[in-house]
Amino acid sequence: MPTEEYLKIPKERIGVLIGKRGETKERIERLTQTRLDIDSETGVVTIIPDEKLDDPLSPWKARNIVKAIGRGFNPEIAMRLIHDNVTLDIINIPDYVGKSKKAIARQKGRIIGRGGITRQIIHEMTSVDISVYGKTVALIGEFENLMVAREAIEMLLKGARHKSVYSFLEKKKQELEIKEFEESANIR
Repeated sequence: MPTEEYLKIPKERIGVLIGKRGETKERIERLTQTRLDIDSETGVVTIIPDEKLDDPLSPWKARNIVKAIGRGFNPEIAMRLIHDNVTLDIINIPDYVGKSKKAIARQKGRIIGRGGITRQIIHEMTSVDISVYGKTVALIGEFENLMVAREAIEMLLKGARHKSVYSFLEKKKQELEIKEFEESANIR
């Protein structure tokens, strides 16, 4: 029998995890065959798998969905993690710039861009959803696209110019489109 898992999310995200009249929590439980025990005082979430799981990865998927909501994603985007080909990745900004609050805020601003344009461009070029929350940047998307988005964000964190990052994204998008086209041509 699978064991319980524990994780902690920010207290201000508990309401989002539960949802109106508990709808979000119930949906996660139904889709992942788990029970979520949420302590709204501490932010600790216990994931308890059902006795008979159809998918042994369900508790892990529940954990990723809860973690994604805790990292600032809306529940609809976080629910994409129920699919086997969709992954969650979290980048810790202090790993790149240290603990200075000013440096962290500056890098968050670079990733988001004026009016959200940089984040939007990365999303449009990779189809990866991005949440900049606290000291982290969280990504949800298909693995190959997610790796491209992660590399673009790491380039920004290491000081690359936005123009260089956009050029990189354009090149990668073309490569992925060519690969996708070739794969679909081979199927026929």
